[in-house]
Amino acid sequence: MTEPRVLTEIDGPIAYVTLNRPDKLNGVDLELIDELIAAAEALRGNRDIRAVVLQGSGRSFCAGLDFGAAFKDKRRVARFFFAGPRMVNRFQKVTAIWRDLPVPVVAVVHGHCYGAGVQLAAGADLRFTTPDATWSILEAKWGLVPDMAGTVPFGELLPADVVMRLSMTGESITGKRAVELGLATEVSDDPLKAALGFIEQIIERSPDSVAATKRLLYANRHQSLRKAYRLERRLQAAMFKSKNTTIARRAGMAKESPAFGPRTYGP
Repeated sequence: MTEPRVLTEIDGPIAYVTLNRPDKLNGVDLELIDELIAAAEALRGNRDIRAVVLQGSGRSFCAGLDFGAAFKDKRRVARFFFAGPRMVNRFQKVTAIWRDLPVPVVAVVHGHCYGAGVQLAAGADLRFTTPDATWSILEAKWGLVPDMAGTVPFGELLPADVVMRLSMTGESITGKRAVELGLATEVSDDPLKAALGFIEQIIERSPDSVAATKRLLYANRHQSLRKAYRLERRLQAAMFKSKNTTIARRAGMAKESPAFGPRTYGP
């Protein structure tokens, strides 16, 4: 029986999604793409989880696209790449889909973070990395452009000249340097522990306001001011009606820890 390429474990309010090709440094093939998308879609409707940890097994987070494995079936590659008008293809969806989850998605990076791996990490909401992890937008080495939806978060996280330099050269940088540039969120010798520290803070907040905040911040990056303000008002009105908002307010006034119910906002 073939070992799953993606493992999902739910531990209380946290879902751990682990890339599971350690012998290939978690290189991405078509099956891994399918399994990652399926994992994200399964988690999207789970109203009890509060955060997702995205990580890699073995010595690396993800060493990029496994060309040898991925291109064995060129017809399938073509089906993955050529989607209908106005649709993201599956290479793009595997990284973009994490933004659609109504909970924070935190990438925990160690070892190699190359090509598809950098784009997958960038598709998460936050990125915690070891100082000695190696990050590289590696597509330039193969005469390609980043094409797994990573250019959208790259453009949000980094100045244009920095994105150009990293994308055009394929230059390798350390996790420490990735944080200095803004590509990663925080550097730690134990990035999982650091990520869980952030998640512990999130769990103390209403799951509805967290979900609505994530949607609001992403949606308003590329909207007109009128649409941005309208969305802000609409989401805040939804929060006024949320039972979890009432729980948060009462707990805050009583200086107690809130006991939230399941998330009610979002899918």
